[in-house]
Amino acid sequence: MTSSNPPAVGAALLSFDLPKYRDWILSENRDIEIQDPCMPAILDADWRPLAGQIKSQLDGYTGRMGVHGPFYGIKINAFDTKIQQVVRDRMMQALEFVEAIQATHMVIHSPFDYFGNHFLNLTKGTRRKLEIEAAHSTLKDVVSTAADLGCTIVIENIHDRNPDLLLDLVQSFKSDFVRMSLDVGHAMLMQQIGGPSADQWVAAAGDLLGHVHIQDTDGLQDRHWPPGKGSLNFFALFEELNALNHTPRLILEMDKSDWILEGYEHLKAKGFAK
Repeated sequence: MTSSNPPAVGAALLSFDLPKYRDWILSENRDIEIQDPCMPAILDADWRPLAGQIKSQLDGYTGRMGVHGPFYGIKINAFDTKIQQVVRDRMMQALEFVEAIQATHMVIHSPFDYFGNHFLNLTKGTRRKLEIEAAHSTLKDVVSTAADLGCTIVIENIHDRNPDLLLDLVQSFKSDFVRMSLDVGHAMLMQQIGGPSADQWVAAAGDLLGHVHIQDTDGLQDRHWPPGKGSLNFFALFEELNALNHTPRLILEMDKSDWILEGYEHLKAKGFAK
């Protein structure tokens, strides 16, 4: 059944789309995610005027705002210490952007990609320990700086076929400022090869789920279609979301920004969101 008080959904967008969606965002102080700082060209340029523009365009906004952090060519659990330093530097650049716009979450990508059965993914032996230690070596200062800024690092499932390993990584930081991010379309893609469905990811994460990228897909590609265009089970997804003791950040992440309101209207019509 749907909730009598459905959650408000927001959207991920580039800063140049803010004026178009400003009224919709402010109507419910919707969760938003600025995606500019995931792009190296932005971080390497003089982005401070852009940050000032974002703050000006969101004057009066009191909702939860975050950013998508760097991910192109980024591997947060590289064993090579020189690679770790490059990744750390990129993340720190993004946190400067976070500080400038006073964002309170930053999405980064899960590093886990493995051969083998999804129920035996990097067993709790030496390899899993080494993978997590490498991630800590890379991210220790990043997490500490984010916490000082009041920003939660949310680690998004990418090729993960089993929530356990990603949840182990999140829990290993023992920090309120590290949580799991669920991209429901990514979960559906991995479901085609034996992984759990998106709603089961929500149930597995529980209180550790801090953020959700909402999209639809046919399970063949990472489509980022508006909800209703693919075959993801949004009824089951929102049943599990409504069963949580908290409301994670709910972000429509569309391949085309023009699809944001179409996806929102579908969820609203079904009674899943407002």
